Amino acid sequence: MRLPRLRGPAWTATLTWKAAVFITVMCCALAALLGALVHVSVTRQTVDQAREKALSKLAAVTDAYEAGESADGSPAVDPPGLPAGLRELALGGQRGTMVSDVEGRPTMWAAGPADGRVLAVRIDYTLSAQTIVGLDRAIVGSSALAIGATLLAGAFSVTRVTRRLHLTAQVARRIGAGDLDARVNDPRTRDPSRGQDEVATVSGALDTMAATLQDKLLSEQRFTADVAHELRTPLTGLSAAAELLPPGRPAELVRDRVRRMRALTEDLLEISRLDAGRETVDLDVHDLAPLAERVVRMAGAGGSETELTVVRGACVETDKRRLERVLGNLIGNAHRHGAQPVVVSVDGPVVSVRDHGAGYPRYLLEHGPQRFRTESGGRGHGLGLTIAVGQAAVLGAELEFADAPDGGALARLTLPEYAPLAGRPDGTAPASGPGTPTAPATGGDQSTDMPHTMSPDRRT
Repeated sequence: MRLPRLRGPAWTATLTWKAAVFITVMCCALAALLGALVHVSVTRQTVDQAREKALSKLAAVTDAYEAGESADGSPAVDPPGLPAGLRELALGGQRGTMVSDVEGRPTMWAAGPADGRVLAVRIDYTLSAQTIVGLDRAIVGSSALAIGATLLAGAFSVTRVTRRLHLTAQVARRIGAGDLDARVNDPRTRDPSRGQDEVATVSGALDTMAATLQDKLLSEQRFTADVAHELRTPLTGLSAAAELLPPGRPAELVRDRVRRMRALTEDLLEISRLDAGRETVDLDVHDLAPLAERVVRMAGAGGSETELTVVRGACVETDKRRLERVLGNLIGNAHRHGAQPVVVSVDGPVVSVRDHGAGYPRYLLEHGPQRFRTESGGRGHGLGLTIAVGQAAVLGAELEFADAPDGGALARLTLPEYAPLAGRPDGTAPASGPGTPTAPATGGDQSTDMPHTMSPDRRT
């Protein structure tokens, strides 16, 4: 059985955290190495001095013992408290020293052989022991201070680098979101004679890429707009000439192709305006259910039967014309590429358009609609859903595409819901403007079996 892999918090993956851990580990390792070297060196020097002093005293005591005198009047032969290891060493005919505690005080012993007995002396080792302990404390304190200072300096340096990296990442995300005017403008890239680090090189490359991409997209937008504008004039003349043709099948085919060309030209103009970001919204508060009902009626006027279900009504703040454009394109796409029945559902600020066909293509679910790409038998130009996504973004709405669990394509449009002001006495939304249809808020399903009428202000 494979155990699940443990993962730390997200902040542990940041460069600042990794750099801080690396600096701390390296400082601790360096402090431990230097501290150990200093400790060993000073301890060895201190112990050697105490050992030489004890051996010198032992030599004096030995000379006095051999001369039959007592050294300083203290018993030096087989003294009590002598460590057993040192006693065995002296009985073996060798001299040696050892540190032990005598009455709770550190003591340096020196012992040697004397006529089959042990001759030993001792000196107070308290001062030397305190010196070593004080040295160890000083090493630990200075190491902690050095680690803290190094960590602060390293964190400051790393933070400056990561701050520039975060700025570069933010600009990259803004460019990816469509803001082609976003630039890093790192001051290190403005002066060619100034040395550039790796972050400045990445920032300069990102700015260059954004400028190149902006130029190409602007050129593409101008080309699309120019082509659409240039096609308008001949299409207008062609449409007028088609009306003069005698009735018959050829005339119907010509008029149908002219209508398709005019619709494609208008779509191209609309896409060019959306790409240029020149669209402005006329926001107002509207009841969503009547707006959806109006779009369903207009779709029915074109011969497309659509069901409407209102689960819960809501007021939204939106641009009515643009919202009708989005819903009309979604319903038209469902009829053109899906299968009956096509159902429009209103649940609060969410409008769903669903058909019962084969569902959306995989590329659309993964990457979103793409202009001039369709996998439904070559019908259409792939512009309807592209325009719907663009207009939804202008409205501040969220448009999602998915496949229904039991089959069919499902488009879900989430609009900003209107919140009435608390100071309004009736707590209701203001009127949605003249000519806007109203319907009672119901919690059940509503069908659209009423007569179909085409609205005169419908824009395509």
